[in-house]
Amino acid sequence: MKNSYGISEILKNIFSLIYTKLCFKDARLIRRPVYVRGKKFFSYGKGFTTGYNCRIEIFDTGLGNSKKLIIGENCKIGDYVHIAAGENVIIGDNCLMASKIYISDINHGDYSGEFEYSSPTIPPDSRSLYTKPVKIGNNVWIGENACVLPGVMIGDGCIVGANSIVNKNIPNNSIVAGSPAEIIKKYNFELKKWERINKN
Repeated sequence: MKNSYGISEILKNIFSLIYTKLCFKDARLIRRPVYVRGKKFFSYGKGFTTGYNCRIEIFDTGLGNSKKLIIGENCKIGDYVHIAAGENVIIGDNCLMASKIYISDINHGDYSGEFEYSSPTIPPDSRSLYTKPVKIGNNVWIGENACVLPGVMIGDGCIVGANSIVNKNIPNNSIVAGSPAEIIKKYNFELKKWERINKN
């Protein structure tokens, strides 16, 4: 597919390309404006590309490795993507993300059981931070407005439908959709086609 840019878009891309080569050496194109917090905890592969107004936040929680957000090679993320990492978010190679996606391994409080520090009597920004690593495999495509929550693992070759909320693991080569996201198709390698999952 060929993209036809207007003169103002061409100028913006030239400015972004200069910025990319100065500040993000191995990336392909980081479109401005972009917000990056905790860059020392960030690792990305060759060919990394962003849309406009992306927000990448990596928090020094004392948890995780020296690199808390790791993005593989040839990953492309759309406009207004927000990624937050407090322990470990890993995104594989050749991933494609549409716009307005939220991916996070961190939360204000833990609501899975009885935790005093997550009480509704405590202001949300005073609750202890809770983290659980997120891993997204290779060749994953995530649709518009999707949300990937702490503790989720998305397998290789998956597709996440638009507006989906992913709150549990997804096996390799699956298509998920909905809120919460459910598997609707799996790829059959023998027949070389996507097959619908029967819920009956």
